[in-house]
Amino acid sequence: MSEHRRKPPPPQGGGRAAARRGQPGPSSGRRAAPRGAAEPSADSYGDEPAYGSRAEARRATQRGGGRRRGPDNTGPGRGRAAAASASPRFIDYPRAGKDGWQRWLPSWKLVATVCVAFFGSLVAVAGIGYAMVAVPDVAKTANAQNNVYEWSDGSVMVATGGEINRQNLNYAQIPAEMRYAVISQENKTFETDSGVDPVGIARAFVNMARGGQTQGGSTITQQYVKNARLDDQSQTISRKFKEIFIAIKVGATVPKEEVMAGYLNSAYYGRGAYGIQAAARAYFDKDAKDLDAGECAFLAAMLKGATYYDPAGAVSIDPSATPAANTARATRQMQDTLSKMVEYNHLSAAERSKYTKLPTVQSPHANGQLSGQIGYLVDLAKGYLISHKETGVTADKLQQGGYTIRTTFDKKKVGQLEKAVETVRKANIKPELRKDTDKYVQFGGASVDPKSGAIKAIYGGEDWTKHFTDNADATGAQVGSTFKPFVLAAAMKWGVRDPDGPEEQPQDERTKASWKSLYSGKNKLKIQEYNGRVWTDKEGKEWLQANDGDESKGNPPDYKIDLRYAMRFSVNSAFVQLGMDVGLDKVKQSALDAGVLENSLASSSFPSFSIGTSDPSAIRMAGSYATFAASGTQRDPYSVSQVSGKDGVIYTHKTKSKDAFTSDVADNVTDVLKTVVDKGTGTAARLPGRDVAGKTGTTDGNKSAWFVGYTPQLSTAISMFRMDDQAKPKDRKFLEMYGTGGQKEIHGASFPAQIWHDYMIEALQNEPPAKFPTPVPLGKALNVEPSPAPVPSATQTPTTSPSPSPSPSESELEPSPSATITCGFFGCRDGGNGNGGNGNGGNGGNGGNDTGGFNGGTDTGGAGDPSPSTSATETTGTGTSRGTFFGGQGG
Repeated sequence: MSEHRRKPPPPQGGGRAAARRGQPGPSSGRRAAPRGAAEPSADSYGDEPAYGSRAEARRATQRGGGRRRGPDNTGPGRGRAAAASASPRFIDYPRAGKDGWQRWLPSWKLVATVCVAFFGSLVAVAGIGYAMVAVPDVAKTANAQNNVYEWSDGSVMVATGGEINRQNLNYAQIPAEMRYAVISQENKTFETDSGVDPVGIARAFVNMARGGQTQGGSTITQQYVKNARLDDQSQTISRKFKEIFIAIKVGATVPKEEVMAGYLNSAYYGRGAYGIQAAARAYFDKDAKDLDAGECAFLAAMLKGATYYDPAGAVSIDPSATPAANTARATRQMQDTLSKMVEYNHLSAAERSKYTKLPTVQSPHANGQLSGQIGYLVDLAKGYLISHKETGVTADKLQQGGYTIRTTFDKKKVGQLEKAVETVRKANIKPELRKDTDKYVQFGGASVDPKSGAIKAIYGGEDWTKHFTDNADATGAQVGSTFKPFVLAAAMKWGVRDPDGPEEQPQDERTKASWKSLYSGKNKLKIQEYNGRVWTDKEGKEWLQANDGDESKGNPPDYKIDLRYAMRFSVNSAFVQLGMDVGLDKVKQSALDAGVLENSLASSSFPSFSIGTSDPSAIRMAGSYATFAASGTQRDPYSVSQVSGKDGVIYTHKTKSKDAFTSDVADNVTDVLKTVVDKGTGTAARLPGRDVAGKTGTTDGNKSAWFVGYTPQLSTAISMFRMDDQAKPKDRKFLEMYGTGGQKEIHGASFPAQIWHDYMIEALQNEPPAKFPTPVPLGKALNVEPSPAPVPSATQTPTTSPSPSPSPSESELEPSPSATITCGFFGCRDGGNGNGGNGNGGNGGNGGNDTGGFNGGTDTGGAGDPSPSTSATETTGTGTSRGTFFGGQGG
C-alpha cells in the first residue's frame, strides 16, 4: 500500500480539534512541509473543512465541496475531478477566458445576434409605423392662419400673411413643361422611384444629430407629404420619421400622377401663392395651362425660395435679396432647369433656345389690405422677425401664420409723416407739367426714438401696392454731407495723427480736436495725407476738393475756418482734409459705432469717403443720429416689441445699449449741429421753442438730397431722389434732379428739410420742449497759428476778421462779410455780396452744389448767414460746381 493511502494514526493531544481547524496536531502523522515551502493558503488547507473519514470526504468531493488542490493550489489534486465551472453569462462580453485586447473583441456569434436583433427591431418599428400612418389629403390639411400685426398701442393694424391663395388643378390641366421642370431640377427619378431617397434621409438625420438645421425631404413625394402636413411643422426627428413612413405609403399606394398634381397644387411659390394656378396669376396674370416652358422653368426656381429668387426682391427680409441679386439667381436657376430638361429628353434643344431671358414678371403687390404705408410696415416687421434668430420665428413658420406681432410703429406718427411728404409732393412735384424733371420723384423717411431705438414711423413710398421699394430701407441713395458728423466725432474721439509719426498711431500719440480747430475752406483744395504729402491715386492724380458753388470759405490766402463754421455751411474741403488727418479707418469706425451698417459703407480708400459716398438707409441714418441725441449711447433700431403664439408670449424685445461715444464727444457734435439749423444750411428745419440739431446733404449730379435731424425725443431722416423702380433691374438708376419741383437744383435744405419740419411739428406737439445737454469743452484747437494778412488787389475787396462772440456757441471763425473772389476753369466771379443802400447787403446765399474727387458726390448749401453789419434778411442761394479731374460730394 502506498504511503499516501496508509491510514493515519489517531490524533493525540488535541489532534481532532486541530484537524477540525485544518491544522496538524503534534502527532498528526502528516508529513511536514518541505523546507522553504510556502505556508498553505487560506484558499487551500487552511479553510478546507475536516471530514470524519475518507468516504465522507469522497462524498463531499463528489458534491463539489472541499476538493483537494494540486500542489500549486490552482488545480484539482491527484485522483480528483475538477470542480464544475461557473454558469455561463447570457452575453459573454467582455469575453471570459481571454486576456488583453481579446477580452474586448466581440465574438462573431455576438455580432450576428446583435445585428439580427437590430434589423428585426427596425422591421418591426417600420411595420408598426407604416400601419399607423394614413395617406394625407392635401385639400383638407394644407391650411394656414393669418398673422395679426398690431400698432405700438396694441390696436390691430392688419391681419394678413398666412392666408392661402390656392386653386387646385387636376393632372391634365397642369402643363407637361411644368411637371418636367420640377422633375428635372428636383427629382429626376420621380416616375420610377419608391417615393423616398435613403441617401437624402440619412443626410438629413446626420445634420439634425449634429445640431444643424433640419432638412426637408429630397424627393417630390416627400415634399408633397410635407406640404400636406402644414398643421405640423415642428422641427423634430419624430415628425421626420412620421413623414418618411407616410412618404413610403404614398409611394406604394398613390399613383404618380396624383402625387405630382398634389405637389404642384400645394407648393408655395412666393407672393402668397400656393399652387401652380395661383402662382401663374401672381407672376404672369395668366392661367397655368397657358404657361410656356420658360415660365414653367421660372416658377420651378421659385420653389427654391421666392425670397431669394423673386425678381422684385425682398430687401426688407434680407438685405442680400435685392432685385438685381434675385434676378441674377432666378435667371441662372431657370437656365439650369431648361438645360436639364433637354438633357433628360423632356424638352427639345430648339424649343429651349427660345428662352434665354427671364420672362416679364408683374408687380408682386396686390393685397388691398396692405395699401398705403401698411405694406411697408408689415414687410419691415417680417424682415426683423426672420433676421433676428432670438425671435424663434423662421420664414416658414411665419408663412404658416398664427402669430400676433406687436410692432413699434406709432399710428399717429406714421400718418403725420405720410401727410408731410404728400403735402410737399402735391404742392411741388408736377410730373404732368415737368415730365423730364418731376417724373419718378421719390421720398423716404424714418423716425426713431433715441431712448430705445424703437422705429416710430417710416415712409416707404406712395403706396405699397404700386411702389415696390421701401424707401425707408436700403435704396442705394448716397447720403452726402449728412456723413460729416461722423468725421467730426472721429476727430473728437480718436484725434488727428502726429504728422511725424507712422500711419498707425495709438491714442496717446494722437491729438483730440476741438471744433475750434482751423481748416482750410479753400475751393479746389489740394488734399494731403496726414503727414503733409499730397494725396494721389494709383495713377498719380492729385485730389482737388471743390466746395458749394465753387466758392472758397474763409479769408485768403489760407481761407482758414473753424470746424463749427465748416459744418454750418457744409464746407467740403475742410472735412475731407480733417478725415485724412484722423484716418479714414477711424471715420469708418465712427459711423459703425453710431449705428450705420458696414454693408452700406463705400470704400474708405478715397478722400471723398468723408463727405458721404456711402448709402445707409433712412432708418439707419435716423438711428445713428439718435446716438448723438442720446449723448453717445447707441441702440439698434427695431420694429417688433413682442410676439405671441398659441402658447402665449414667445418673444419680448430687450433693448441693448452700448457706449459708442463719450457724452463729451456726442454733446459737442450735437452743439455743432445745432448751429446748422439755427443759422446754417438747415434753417428750414427750425422748430420754434425747441432745440434742434441736424445736417443737410446732397450728392454728385444732384441725384439725392437728405435732411437728418433730431431733438432729444425723436430722430428723423428724410431722403429724396429720382428713380424708376418699375424699370428692369439692369435699367434702374438714380436720375438727376436739376429743375425738379421748379427749382434749379434740389438741396437737402429744400424739400427734405421742409418735410422734416412739417412732420416734427406734428409728431412732437404733445411732447414738452427739451434741451440738449450743455457740452463740456473738448479737445485742442488745431492749426490756430495766425494767418498772414491778405494783400488787397484791384480785383479783391479788403477783408476784415470777424469779432469773436463771448458765447462759446457763437465763436465760429467766419469769413469776411465782404465778397469772396473765386476762380475756376471759367475765370473768376464775385461770391454774391453787394451794397444794400446805406449798408452791406446780406451774405449771398451760402448754398449750392459742390463737387470734388473722383468718387462722386455733391453738397447742399442753404440759407445765408448775415453778419452783424448786414441786413437781417436771410437768403438762400444755390450754385453748381464741378471739381478738377474728379467728382465729389458735399452737403
